[in-house]
Amino acid sequence: MTHPKLSLQQVTRRFGTMTALAATDLDVQEGEFVCVVGPSGCGKSTLFNLISGVLTPDSGKILIDNEDVTGHSGHVGYMLQKDLLLPWMTVIDNIVLGAILKGGASREQRAAGVSLAQRYGLGEFINHYPAALSGGMRQRVALMRTLAMQHEIMLLDEPFGALDSQTRLSMQQWLLTVWAEQKRTVIFVTHDIDEAVYLADRVVVMSPRPGRIREILTVDIPRPRPLSCLTSPEFTALKRQILDLVFTENASENQQEPLAHD
Repeated sequence: MTHPKLSLQQVTRRFGTMTALAATDLDVQEGEFVCVVGPSGCGKSTLFNLISGVLTPDSGKILIDNEDVTGHSGHVGYMLQKDLLLPWMTVIDNIVLGAILKGGASREQRAAGVSLAQRYGLGEFINHYPAALSGGMRQRVALMRTLAMQHEIMLLDEPFGALDSQTRLSMQQWLLTVWAEQKRTVIFVTHDIDEAVYLADRVVVMSPRPGRIREILTVDIPRPRPLSCLTSPEFTALKRQILDLVFTENASENQQEPLAHD
């Protein structure tokens, strides 16, 4: 029997009297690209913090490769919207930062970091400092750092949210190339529904008060996805369906009670 790469089973989390995440079940298959969308306060970040082990659920369990990792960290790569590059370190040192923090990057680890940088368009910048890089390039370095940690599951929390629209689209195309080659399992949080549909195999739509999965939609748009798919009838129909799921319920509950943690 083949087990999911990641499995959440009846996972819940409260903060005081507020339920941030209601009982949640979610299976993610190996190599899958899953996007999570929902209004502010729907528990997306809480979900990520539970998967990464930053938070421990009040009930339920989290499995990776059928092994219980509930409340334990170090099993997934986690990239935030802010690149969090260390300004006094070069690009290559930022890429191998995980190894440096564990006692020092070996020659092999540094060579692997250089290879990643060269493979994905940063080779000529490995000795530059973050201040010399554009926003998109800084995010590439941050993703290279996450890849260099060698975790098979990557959590990406709105990594392109601060970029302008053209840079963002370019980064989305670049990420799909990296994902296809690296064959990692990706869970990607975004507020941008176009981004979710363009990137994902499946889109998880969450609802607030308390946070829960409302629906999971399969994106039946063939890969590789050209930019022309962004205006296709299939894309538009799925986007409309997600918008209805996110905003219909959100509008009806908008003023009823405090928001859960996002």
